Amino acid sequence: GDLLPADGVLIQGNDLKIDESALTGESDHVRKSLDKDPLLLSGTHVMEGSGRMVVTAVGVNSQSGIIFTLLGAAGDDEDDSRDKKGD
Repeated sequence: GDLLPADGVLIQGNDLKIDESALTGESDHVRKSLDKDPLLLSGTHVMEGSGRMVVTAVGVNSQSGIIFTLLGAAGDDEDDSRDKKGD
């Protein structure tokens, strides 16, 4: 399926199912609709259907960007603590 490059809100959809396993670890596809679950997240894949969305966040401001930033920050903290132990 197509990779979603940005976070957004679904404004038009036709039997849209998304694979959110990259973010949630859940292997089941999630049905998206205007009524129940209109949020689409970057880093997820469209598995079925089609839709249009209004982009709400890109890059480091998107959900996947925030996760990668936090993972990078955790790695930097660990490097700093190792440097202090070595001194």
